Amino acid sequence: MINANQLDSLHISPVWVDALNATFERFDISSNLRKAAFIGQCGHECGNFKVLEENLNYRAEALQKLWPKRFDSAKAQACARNPKLIANTVYSSRMGNRDEASGDGYRFRGRGCIQLTGSANYHHAGKALGVDFIMNPDLVATPMYAALTAGWFWDTHKLNQYADTQDYKTMTKKINGGFIGLDDRIKHITHALQVLNT
Repeated sequence: MINANQLDSLHISPVWVDALNATFERFDISSNLRKAAFIGQCGHECGNFKVLEENLNYRAEALQKLWPKRFDSAKAQACARNPKLIANTVYSSRMGNRDEASGDGYRFRGRGCIQLTGSANYHHAGKALGVDFIMNPDLVATPMYAALTAGWFWDTHKLNQYADTQDYKTMTKKINGGFIGLDDRIKHITHALQVLNT
């Protein structure tokens, strides 16, 4: 269990106490190594538990750099600084989403502590947790379901084993697809471990 004082030491709001403890219990995030890894990885992914929705407010240049196959110059200019258009372009026809016109890309944009993205993930996480996220996707941006969907992701990607061996590089690759922010993630994990062990 984690308490409000420990979260305060980590600069995380006490509103997360119940959500984190429910997630830890449900997904066997039981040791301090596991809890610290979860808190550290999520802390990096969601701005230390403050940003529960993907920021898609990109400039045209950034769109072309991030998604060169999806944005030529004209499309990037048309979509720049428009999160809805950007999400519908980037996430259309994949991850269980329908085409751009359906609006699924924006409807099922990244939310939660590990940025649950795509209707297929919303469906499977909802089925596992007994909640209809397809009809209520905004629930994933509330503390309880932001944490629980991250726990579902954690469990389905078998991340406890990497926490146990402190293999944060492999863990980060499973979460991020690469190693973006690895040093920051390790810093968050180390700090969480210090707080939990005192």
